[in-house]
Amino acid sequence: MSVAGIALDASSRSPIVLLRDPSRTRQVPIWIDQAQAHNIMAGLNDTPQPRPLSHDLMAALLEAGGLRLERVIIHAIEDSTFRAVLRLQPLGDEPDGDDATGGDLESVNQLEIDARPSDAIALAIRTGSSIWMLEEVVAEASIAVDAEADAEDRDEFRRFLDQLSPAALVRHLESRPPGDSRDSQSDTPPP
Repeated sequence: MSVAGIALDASSRSPIVLLRDPSRTRQVPIWIDQAQAHNIMAGLNDTPQPRPLSHDLMAALLEAGGLRLERVIIHAIEDSTFRAVLRLQPLGDEPDGDDATGGDLESVNQLEIDARPSDAIALAIRTGSSIWMLEEVVAEASIAVDAEADAEDRDEFRRFLDQLSPAALVRHLESRPPGDSRDSQSDTPPP
């Protein structure tokens, strides 16, 4: 899976991390909180911080302890909550042998630690580790992504913007009746 981005739930204004499958045809939305969204975005943007964030500290502790994050595995959904584990390996302990999946034979020295998916994703981003999700979880929680339709919508919107003049936009906004609910710029959700 790859991190497709962070979105906002339209009704609750809660952040959502979007994970996209390798075929790019399905996305899995995972609702998170603001702090988790900030940590994931900071990792995605590789934004330098004046002091290490929690996930930067976790990555440094893993390295200091002689461990590396091999992968994150999101393995279940229980009571609408995703479950994940961090699969850790001692540094320099690469899987021996080769199999049909490209050398993914398990090492006897691997550790698995329970983690919230959002923390696991933020740590995976910082360490360059892969994010895996069991097919059963993807099948249960995913939404279809139509990349062609998305690209067409984006292109159509760009054409619309290219043809729109600032004067036409002002005329349109001035022609709306006073009190139109679309004028609201508030960040607070309706009661």
